[in-house]
Amino acid sequence: MLNNVNTRQNGKPLRCAIYTRKSHEEGLDQEFNSLDAQRESGEAYIESQKLQGWRALPTRYDDGGFSGGTMERPALKKLLADIDAGKVDLIVVYKIDRLSRSLLDFMKMIEVFNEKEVSFVSVTQHFSTTDPTGRMFLGILITFAQYEREVIGERIRDKVAAAKRRGKYCGGVPPLGYDVDRDKKKLLVNPDEERLVQRIFKRYVQLGSAQQLGKELNKQGYRTKSWTTKKGIERTGTEWNNGHIYRLLNNRLYLGEIAYKGKNYPAEHDALIDQQVWDQAQALLSENQRAKRVKARVKTISPLSGVIRCGHCDCSMGITYTQKKDRRYSYYICMKDDKRPVSQCPIKRVSSGDIEKVVLEQLGAVFRTPTLVAKTYFSARDLENEERDRLDGQRLKLEEQLRSAQRDALARMSADSTDPGAFSQLMEANRHVGELSDQLAAIVAQLNMMKVGAITEADVSAAFQSIEVFWEDLFPLERNRLISLLVDRIELREGGIDMTLKTNGLTGLVSELTGLAEEVEGRNA
Repeated sequence: MLNNVNTRQNGKPLRCAIYTRKSHEEGLDQEFNSLDAQRESGEAYIESQKLQGWRALPTRYDDGGFSGGTMERPALKKLLADIDAGKVDLIVVYKIDRLSRSLLDFMKMIEVFNEKEVSFVSVTQHFSTTDPTGRMFLGILITFAQYEREVIGERIRDKVAAAKRRGKYCGGVPPLGYDVDRDKKKLLVNPDEERLVQRIFKRYVQLGSAQQLGKELNKQGYRTKSWTTKKGIERTGTEWNNGHIYRLLNNRLYLGEIAYKGKNYPAEHDALIDQQVWDQAQALLSENQRAKRVKARVKTISPLSGVIRCGHCDCSMGITYTQKKDRRYSYYICMKDDKRPVSQCPIKRVSSGDIEKVVLEQLGAVFRTPTLVAKTYFSARDLENEERDRLDGQRLKLEEQLRSAQRDALARMSADSTDPGAFSQLMEANRHVGELSDQLAAIVAQLNMMKVGAITEADVSAAFQSIEVFWEDLFPLERNRLISLLVDRIELREGGIDMTLKTNGLTGLVSELTGLAEEVEGRNA
């Protein structure tokens, strides 16, 4: 109860909005239902505060058949909109949990009430939102309401588990082939749909392809399940796609079983498919899935993967291929259209070689810019200098080690030859001198090669003049790396290609091309 809510200082009455809610629809069609009773209690309470200037608003905010665990309630949304518009000064409810059973949602609403200077009153619970103590008790009350809701949820889940173990149907979207007896909560066979389900299993075993089966069903005018919800909303069936068919073929309801948490229980309803047909379909599904995994492992590496998209369907494009004798032809396909039984995408698929050629032509201008060539050359020169300094350091170190080893070998040659171990020690010293000499010769050879074959700006420019040649010399992973550095998005449309480059891609590209240009030059040498 609100202890310190009075008329406003300007003498205007307090506009009171009565909010009512009932979780279930049962009884709402009665002449005087639960919502009416809640509103009557609110009106009586407001009337008792008439001398304080309280006035009930005529607008009804009634949510019948809506849970308090969600904010998606039409009357609640209207109430919050009126509060935001400044049409409400005080909210009256029969009990606090009528407004919300979620602590998080309730506290969010309290913040809105405080912001709009709207008070909150419960008819049967003496709480006020105008002081900290009242807000604390409100939080405690809602906490217990949420706890009760979670306990009820656990009980419902336990009840569903027990029912499924006994093979009972527990609601949800009715499967094709069955109708729902809502009174007995049991699945009843629909004779017309039963024949369609059996046809789907039989044809899948014959065709071995969900996509081909979907095309056939759609061409013959068949549609997925049409049904009516408890609220009388019509759900019309749609065209078949791969997902619909796979879900149907894997649904153990058709075998007369109820699946629950990895276990299968005998069901109350009649089976539509016998065990032999089921086993044939499952074996074919497993084989097709295995073939897809094998195909995925050997799939062609796509340099445009992750950046190429279908502009018509607004989805990514993937790589696929066809094998003709000993030659493989790869294509980029619209992933969304690939799942449709009947193609609707005007792009469908394009040759990977054709699209990559167009992209290369666009990138060629970037590769041939004087700025990129110059930056690549200077980066390569810096790398060469660093490598030369490193090799010089190794050379000096090896020369010092070689001189020390040679002095040790000379000392052992002049030692007392009667010592039994002197000869073996001399051989070991000579072997060490030989190893150091070989290492030093290899380092000197590398330094000489760098002097003769030092990279020039002309070398870099020549390497990038023909992007096609350069591209062919790259390994697949190198191609992927370059594309990911430079290209942000490629959209394929009927009229052409839209390519967006990364604004900061040039900086990363320079360092990549520096190393790649050297590798290509080395492989071509």
